[in-house]
Amino acid sequence: MPAEKNVQLWRPLLLSAAVTLALLSLIALSDRTPAPANAQTLQAAGPLKWYRGNLHTHSLWSDGDDYLESIALWYREHNYDFLGFTDHNILADKERWIDVEKSKGKQKAFDKLKQKFPDGWVEERKTEDKLETRLKTFREVADRFNEPGKFLLIQGEEISDAFQKFPVHMNANNVKELVVPRHGGSVAETIQNNTDALIAQRERTGQPMMIHLNHPNFGYGVTAEDLMRIRGENFFEVYNGHPGVNNSGNKEHASTERIWDIINSFRLSELKMPPLFGLSTDDGHAYHNIPSRASEPGRGWVMVLSESLTPESLIAAMEAGRFYSSSGATLDRVTSSAEGLDVSVKVDPDVKYTIEFLGTRRGFDSKSEPVLDKDGKEVRATRRYSDDIGKVLARAEGTTASYRFTGDELYVRARITSSRRHPNPSESGEFERAWTQPTIGPASK
Repeated sequence: MPAEKNVQLWRPLLLSAAVTLALLSLIALSDRTPAPANAQTLQAAGPLKWYRGNLHTHSLWSDGDDYLESIALWYREHNYDFLGFTDHNILADKERWIDVEKSKGKQKAFDKLKQKFPDGWVEERKTEDKLETRLKTFREVADRFNEPGKFLLIQGEEISDAFQKFPVHMNANNVKELVVPRHGGSVAETIQNNTDALIAQRERTGQPMMIHLNHPNFGYGVTAEDLMRIRGENFFEVYNGHPGVNNSGNKEHASTERIWDIINSFRLSELKMPPLFGLSTDDGHAYHNIPSRASEPGRGWVMVLSESLTPESLIAAMEAGRFYSSSGATLDRVTSSAEGLDVSVKVDPDVKYTIEFLGTRRGFDSKSEPVLDKDGKEVRATRRYSDDIGKVLARAEGTTASYRFTGDELYVRARITSSRRHPNPSESGEFERAWTQPTIGPASK
């Protein structure tokens, strides 16, 4: 049933009970429709504004190919409100000179830097006939770019750890001190140890910080079973713009969306834990030949509804679930309530939208099987679970739609897919999308 504003069309159809229930769960919304009682409505109003940001970015301080200030300028010029710098196992907080030609950006990046900042900002010297330049620290760049209410840089780190051959990468944002990788006796223990380290720094310093699990399918290092039991880690990347992180999985490995649904099904039923929130990020490394098949900026971001553009306010909003993730689609309103989930997409006359409501019901089949290779040997991968988990409960075409709980849902989340193809996709064939955070259903209360 199309979810068109102020219109409801009813036709006599002979439908199965399941299809009828799904269709009846969708109702048309009007901009004048009041929010359900006890609702949390995400919509810009009063002091609340949408702030667009990316929390996963690399520079010449680790394995990116550009300077902090050039990257900050790119994001500011492309209508981002905040950006977290998250280089691998390092903070940009010390004096560091680099050989321009040996750097990942080489002369090209340096020449662009001097062109963008011609006011004596760039420091250079000759050492044994080598041209060197000093990398600006995070504080220097933040002091130049930060503008209250308009643009914010956040200091972070990608804690790059591993267990055996399996990568375990986690982004810590708004840190004061470097988090040294803590390692562990398993992938899960490695995640937990690094999470605990960030929480300890937050508690000791009193500074709000957040940590999230990066690209679980990078090197297929992290499974749903690894992540679902981690305490204090309530965010992960459901979409990462790096072409090498396997968002869609493969025949042996679940997609990141499938991992998300498995985790939340168990966290909200057997484990009695809070839901896992899904982030969309760039994981930018390459800034000079956009678009290409490299890991570039502008592919994924979060939209946070916050009272102010400060790390404290943004983190508080995200911890409360007041954000959605996007790779191109823009939402106008998201309402979560005891009645269900309402979604309104910002209208683009040149684009059509499909709104899907996904979730898991109480009493789902929780049995699972290991993944086996062609020789019958078990593969280290997220196990195979029933289609009861993360099933599409309802679907609508249009810019507004609503799902009403029937009483047995553990959670429901919305996935919005645009008819417009992503202009610079991480995987071929991508369409622009948005993902709401899971709304807790009556079966989880």
